[in-house]
Amino acid sequence: MRHSAKPPRSPNAPADIKDRFRVKEHLRRTGAAVQDLLVELRRPTPPAPGVAEAVRRASDDLRVASYNVHKCVGTDRRFDPARIAAVIGELGADLVAVQEADRRFGRRTGLLDVAALERDTGLVPLPVSDLPDGHGWHGNALLVRPGTPARIRRLALPGAEPRGALVAELDLPAGRLRVVAAHLGLLRSSRTAQAIAILRALAEDRHPVPTLLLGDLNEWRPGARSSLRAFEPLFGRAGPGTPSFPARMPVLALDRILGWPRGLVHGVRAHESGLARVASDHLPLTAFVRLGRQAEATEAGPPAVEAAA
Repeated sequence: MRHSAKPPRSPNAPADIKDRFRVKEHLRRTGAAVQDLLVELRRPTPPAPGVAEAVRRASDDLRVASYNVHKCVGTDRRFDPARIAAVIGELGADLVAVQEADRRFGRRTGLLDVAALERDTGLVPLPVSDLPDGHGWHGNALLVRPGTPARIRRLALPGAEPRGALVAELDLPAGRLRVVAAHLGLLRSSRTAQAIAILRALAEDRHPVPTLLLGDLNEWRPGARSSLRAFEPLFGRAGPGTPSFPARMPVLALDRILGWPRGLVHGVRAHESGLARVASDHLPLTAFVRLGRQAEATEAGPPAVEAAA
C-alpha cells in the first residue's frame, strides 16, 4: 500500500505561525484604532467653559439654520418632503436657508412641502423663483416668518455648473439683517470665483447692515488651499467648522454659517437628531445671531471687500 509522502515540516513553522498571529493582531488593533478615530471625528467638540451658559443666556436672540435637504431624498433613498419639514420643525429656527429645494434639471419645480413647513415650523419660503410652483433660486430657498418685509436680489454665480445665491435684506423686530443664501460649486476654482462674486455684490451696497452667509459651501479644507479664504475680507478667517456631512457619520464641514460684524454669530451646532440622520445626506446647522447688540458695530461700515478680487 502506497502512502503519499507528507511535505517536510519547515523548521521555521512555529515562527511562521507566530508571525501570522502578530499580523492578525496588528490588523485587529489598526481596525480598532480607525473605528475610534471615526468616532472621535464625528463627536462634537466639547464647548469651552462658559460657552453653554453663554448660549443659554443668548437664547432670546435670533435662531438661524442652514440645511441642504438633498432634494428631500434621505439616506434611505426615500423622497419624503414631510420628513424634511419635521426636521426643520425640530430646529426651532426663525430663519432657515435651504439648499436643493427644487429639481436640479428640467423644469425646476419646488420639492418642499410648503403646507407642512408652515404647519410644523411657522415658516414660509420667500417668493424667489421664476416659476409659480418653484421654491428657490438655483435650489436656494429662504424660509422666514409670514409677512416678513424683504428686499431680494438674485445672483447668478460664475463657474463650471449653474449656481446661484440669494441676497435678502430683512426687516426683523430686532432690526435689519442681510442674509446671503448660497450653494457653491464642486470645483475649488469655481468656489473661489463664486465667493468673489458674492463679495462684489455686497460691496455695491454701502449701507452697513449686519450680514449672514448661510449655505452649503462645499469646502472641507481649512488653510491656504481653502476656497473660504476668498470670504476673509468680509467674514474673517473661517475655522475648521462643524462637521455636517455625511449625515450618518459627519466628518466634513461642508455647511457654514458666517457673519459680519465679528461676534454676530455664535453657538454654531450641527443638529444630530435621529430623524435628521436619515432625512438628508447633510445635517442642518443652527446658530444664534446677536442682531440687536450688533447694530452699533456696523456704524463704521464693512471693510473694503473689493480687495477679494
